[in-house]
Amino acid sequence: MEEVRWGEEVRWGEELSIYKASRSIKKSDNSLYNALRSIYEDSLFVREIAGLWPGLPLVANLRCGLWYAPLFHSTCYFKSTDGHTNNWSFSTARLNLHVASLAVGVSNMKPILQNWDCSLHLPLWVPETEKAAIEVHLDEWTSQLEATGVDLTSLALSLRKPLQPLWISQKSLIWLNEVPDHDSWEFTPIILVSASISNDQPQRRTASEFSWHYISGAGDDEESWARGLTPSLFWKNAFELISSGPDLCNKKVSVIVENDRVYRSQRGEHTVQVKLKSFATSANNVDTSEQFHQATCSSMSNGHSSTEAPGQYIGEASIIYWIRSTNIAVGMTQHDVNVVEGVDVILNCDSEVSSSSSSSSNYLHLPIVTSKFDRFSLLKCLPSAVYFANSNLSRGKTVLVCCSTGEDISICVSLAILTSLFNDRGDFDGGKTFRDASITKWEVRRRLVFICKYALNARPSRGNLRQVYNFLIREKTSQSVVDVDGDDAINMK
Repeated sequence: MEEVRWGEEVRWGEELSIYKASRSIKKSDNSLYNALRSIYEDSLFVREIAGLWPGLPLVANLRCGLWYAPLFHSTCYFKSTDGHTNNWSFSTARLNLHVASLAVGVSNMKPILQNWDCSLHLPLWVPETEKAAIEVHLDEWTSQLEATGVDLTSLALSLRKPLQPLWISQKSLIWLNEVPDHDSWEFTPIILVSASISNDQPQRRTASEFSWHYISGAGDDEESWARGLTPSLFWKNAFELISSGPDLCNKKVSVIVENDRVYRSQRGEHTVQVKLKSFATSANNVDTSEQFHQATCSSMSNGHSSTEAPGQYIGEASIIYWIRSTNIAVGMTQHDVNVVEGVDVILNCDSEVSSSSSSSSNYLHLPIVTSKFDRFSLLKCLPSAVYFANSNLSRGKTVLVCCSTGEDISICVSLAILTSLFNDRGDFDGGKTFRDASITKWEVRRRLVFICKYALNARPSRGNLRQVYNFLIREKTSQSVVDVDGDDAINMK
């Protein structure tokens, strides 16, 4: 009887359909070890490019970009949907102005006051027809940027040279003996590095001990493969994981993730248990029957920032961002006001229920889940959140608004607080401006841009922003919840 092997599964005398066979092969090719080994190989290219211009700061595009180097100066957040063919857009919620600010100190050249290059720069492979179609939208996007009310004047005056993007991939041809110094250019370069090899390259590779399958863009969609491993944990254990090989990698990752969870739990830091999910196996199913970790835990500190951004406090447990002088900070979940310097009260918006050593007067827990699981969870909790913030801010206390990631729900709660209780200058007035002014989606966008200027990791979801807008409209009209459709919601695309 013929023996048939697919991955780790052995079937005797079983006829496999093409679909099941291809599914099993794909699952084997997309294994955890293949992903980590692919990331490691691509990181060598990133390190090589960064070494060509050591004077330029290295910035990771969240989230997958964090996997490709052990250390970054900062992070940014550009979505791929911003630039799909025939689907170009400009997001006022993801301005990434801090990237331009990083360029301020890059060049030592004297200011160029005339003949700035203001033309549109695109990759060489973009056809002229597509370039012409994008140019049509430039005035529209410029108007949208100006409408956010962001301070562009001070940024423009501080730039010595105009910004210009350059694209580099593993197909790029670079003469190492002719690499120009970045200061010799008449512009400040923003070098956009595509870390992975495109799919048309050979995929199967062989090491001295074993073979493995290269995955292009392996760092993307980490929930589906990382099993609780974070970029910081990976780089702390990179050599051990890469040298372990495909057979031992899963077990080593499980041990690393669990040890980290226990370590943080013993220190009193917020942790989320890595959940296990099993798949039933039938006689007709070729997939391996195993329990695997659903990546639901986040590292309390990404360990990638080498410098503190303005308004940023890096403590032992996490990073929080102070929103200018509003006395409001946002960050990852904390339960004790004594943990973070300068925090008087905590507004915890994490969905996980846990004990707190803080008193009821300086700690409030509102279990809020993302709109993916409950379209009204945030909306129902915002009145309590704003009331708690108002009662403490009016007494001059500082408030930390936190959630499991520090990127979404805490940002949206802070947006509701700032819009409800602060004026256009970011000064607390107890709601006077809110009562007198009208609320439009552009006004809420301006407040969101204000927050994102300081909370560099902000990534509020469209569904949660919609709940904030509905809350503000309800508070203004004192009527039932307004069901805002996609056209009236805050556009996050």
